[in-house]
Amino acid sequence: MTIHRTKLNLAVVATAFAALLGAPAFSADPPKATPEMQAVLNKLAALEAKPLSTLTVPEARTQASPADAANAVALEKKISAKPEALVKTSDIGIPTSNGVLPARVYMPEGEGPFPVIVYYHGGGWVIADLNVYDATPRALAYHANALVVSVDYRHAPEFKFPAAHEDAWNAYTWVVENIHTMNGNAKEIAVAGESAGGNLAANVALMAKKMKATMPVHQLLVYPVAGNDMETPSYKEDAEAKPLGKKDMEWFVSHVFKSKDETNDPRLNLVGRSDLAGLPPATVVLAQIDPLRSEGEIYAQKLKDAGVKVNSRIFNGATHEFFGMAKVVPQAKEAVDMAVADLKAAFDAAK
Repeated sequence: MTIHRTKLNLAVVATAFAALLGAPAFSADPPKATPEMQAVLNKLAALEAKPLSTLTVPEARTQASPADAANAVALEKKISAKPEALVKTSDIGIPTSNGVLPARVYMPEGEGPFPVIVYYHGGGWVIADLNVYDATPRALAYHANALVVSVDYRHAPEFKFPAAHEDAWNAYTWVVENIHTMNGNAKEIAVAGESAGGNLAANVALMAKKMKATMPVHQLLVYPVAGNDMETPSYKEDAEAKPLGKKDMEWFVSHVFKSKDETNDPRLNLVGRSDLAGLPPATVVLAQIDPLRSEGEIYAQKLKDAGVKVNSRIFNGATHEFFGMAKVVPQAKEAVDMAVADLKAAFDAAK
């Protein structure tokens, strides 16, 4: 009897299995940004934005942001900022034991009392502010007909971990106790955040469970920081991605944490937690071209495994920071529509 040994073509095998499972076919080529997404990246380059990992903290805080690039593209294409631009805002201060936190309240039209969204911006806990991340809370206020409180927090390296996490929780409890004075209904409250802010939003939900405090009725987690493993598939595939690459994430870690050992803390390493049961439903929005994609996928699956209702989607051709670009990136509009639908359903269920 003769045994014939055949060298397998792994790419062919992977493609065959992908077809059987209904998954995207294997490809050795890195994913490409959609034309609209690429236009924003090109504009960001034209604005002379440099990789964060090559900058000092003051330089990183003052250079052009992806939001600036998206706004510039919209201006060139003469895309109106309305109707979201009509949402009225009011800047307030939230008193905490660690000082007063700047916050911005986005008020929808109508009589109220309105459902409430506490929103935390991104920026790796080092850069950005309420102005940089204006598009998302503005869109959520208008389309979800909700009162949105966009909360700032202390930034590293001046205030290292866990300062931002303490501020996020203190702000949430203040909103729960005081939002009725602004025509908000604390019984219909959700948390939301992007990137580092997505991590903060997730932690607020976990803290509410631990403290047996008012639980959010929903959590919107947009490409959240959810782990400390920088060898995941997406970290390898998207190491050089823009506007966020592996070296940029290492730059954030170096400024936020006293040591890499601190990144094992369960507040950062969400995927390592085993106490996820009983959390509110979650919408998890992920970008295909993003080092954080894999840990977001893992966290979404761990939530599901713990019995949490999760609506998760990876938006192909989109990069980190795409969510607030609905005016110029179609995938962002789809993502916002998805988030708004889930938020409205959660608010209705809470009535």
